[in-house]
Amino acid sequence: MSKISSLTWDLSDLYKGIDDPAIDQTLDKCLERAREFARRYRGNINRADLTAEYLNTAIAEFEALAQEMTKPMAYASLIFSADTSKPEHGALLQRVQERQTEITLELIPFELELMEVPPEIIDPVLEDPAFAKYRHFVHKTRLFRDHKLSEPEERILEQKANTGCRAFQRLFEESVSAIQFHVTVEGEERVLTEPEVISLLRDPNRETRKAAAAALSKGLQDNSRLLTFIFNTLLYDKAIDDRLRRYEYPEQSRHMANELDDQTVETVVNTCVEGFDITARYYALKREILGYDKLFHYDRYAPLFESKKKYPFEQGKEIVLDSFERFSPQMCQIAQEFFEKRWIDAEARPGKRGGAFCSYVTADVHPYVFMSYLERSDDVMTLAHELGHGVHAYLAREQGFLNMSSALPVAELASTFGQMLAFESLAAQADLEEKLALYAGKIEEVFATVQRQAAMYRFEQELHRARRSRGELTSEDIGELWQKNMQAMFRDSLELGEEHSLWWMYVSHFVESPFYVYAYSFGELLVMALYSMYKEQGTAFVPKYVDLLRAGGSCSPQELLSRIGVDIKSAEFWRGGIRIMEHMVDEFERLYRSWQEKTTSNN
Repeated sequence: MSKISSLTWDLSDLYKGIDDPAIDQTLDKCLERAREFARRYRGNINRADLTAEYLNTAIAEFEALAQEMTKPMAYASLIFSADTSKPEHGALLQRVQERQTEITLELIPFELELMEVPPEIIDPVLEDPAFAKYRHFVHKTRLFRDHKLSEPEERILEQKANTGCRAFQRLFEESVSAIQFHVTVEGEERVLTEPEVISLLRDPNRETRKAAAAALSKGLQDNSRLLTFIFNTLLYDKAIDDRLRRYEYPEQSRHMANELDDQTVETVVNTCVEGFDITARYYALKREILGYDKLFHYDRYAPLFESKKKYPFEQGKEIVLDSFERFSPQMCQIAQEFFEKRWIDAEARPGKRGGAFCSYVTADVHPYVFMSYLERSDDVMTLAHELGHGVHAYLAREQGFLNMSSALPVAELASTFGQMLAFESLAAQADLEEKLALYAGKIEEVFATVQRQAAMYRFEQELHRARRSRGELTSEDIGELWQKNMQAMFRDSLELGEEHSLWWMYVSHFVESPFYVYAYSFGELLVMALYSMYKEQGTAFVPKYVDLLRAGGSCSPQELLSRIGVDIKSAEFWRGGIRIMEHMVDEFERLYRSWQEKTTSNN
């Protein structure tokens, strides 16, 4: 693997370092501004004479303050993610969280009062053309009107969160990042991080994959008492929060935040479950290709045709940029900035948290991309995925801080579309065997994003209900729910062995963002359909797509997608995405049979 240690981000557009006095200066100024804001507007929002002009001014001030107070938190989170092993990074994160709570406490009355304004007063304000910029923000805020608590209660919950849910989320990140996974490969013992040991599950050698799976399970088992306690604590914390806020079921707050109703979400997830048969069909074919009597969890991502092609970072960068350029020169130009200005951290190193993400930061700065690049084709696609997010965030900045972030299901649109562009580029330059390997990887990635996330959502639904009805759960209790739901997507084509029952322990979404996962299923199926539209419409589709990204979170997913004729409540629309997945499996099987014939004739 080529050295990529220089591929760390430059966070100086936020702060110069963890000791930069500007961090506390920003927080001090924001606290002062928040107190002045509270003095000026307390009791002046929920009034019969409220005007669009007055509320517009108030929200503009609120937005400017919210944007500025976000910067220290964004910086502390990025620094902590890059190296969770340094105590000073955790200390900075904790200090900023505590200081940010001070500021948030001053702003709580404004948001509560905004929720309390009677419809007969607020509706004329929202209809005023002069208020168009903040109409959707107010609508989103007021969605939670029936779930707000009193100001004293909200203040208590905000303050206690730093020693409650946020503390346990930080403990989870630090604990998983600190686990050392001991793997013996070809007689050599290696000590690996979570991302590194997971990457070995894609190794061509079955014994290496088996050893990596065992090492992952052993590392989690050794920490299972702590991780199970963290899960139980956060599950119960959410149950308390839901009860206090009068949510009828565990997923309700997530659906509301996503501006989706339960019926729409269930339509999407049920459509994904309908696609489990396609998953089973593919893995039955994979078993045939690999020549195994049976597939196990450590065979799930086994590379086919032992593609050993490596993609050094510079090559991966060019593939992504070229694919973006062919679709939209504007997208390419934006993505180029991420490399030129070091807005990407791609180095794999100890202490770095697992996974990949794009942090939107604020509208007046720019996004940052986080991943660990290990020179695989998968890493090229991850780079394209996160840069898709980056382009989306970059374009949406013009909506302002309060409206730049899309609801989660639509937030995955640009990232998944970016992956499709990169996949096409990789496949176009590949020979038959490499193309087979790429198709296999892409199909498995789609399954991981659609069917697997749907199965994980079903797991979460059962997990939260079990914690509420049965009390504290053992790791075995949780593992049983995990195995049942994850096995369902494979039918009998692959067996998830007993050690796989521990693998829920490292999934950060369950800890940090309950019920986040269905957003991936939503986004991937959506992109499948939109990519088909792009192939039909050609260049005429591009400006429509860019406009979708530019809109950010300025409207609901339903309104946004209706602009291009998409009805997200239609099961038939979502089945269109499943059909495209089926076509990909058809194409993979066609390529494989061609390879079989070619191999037979050559022999």
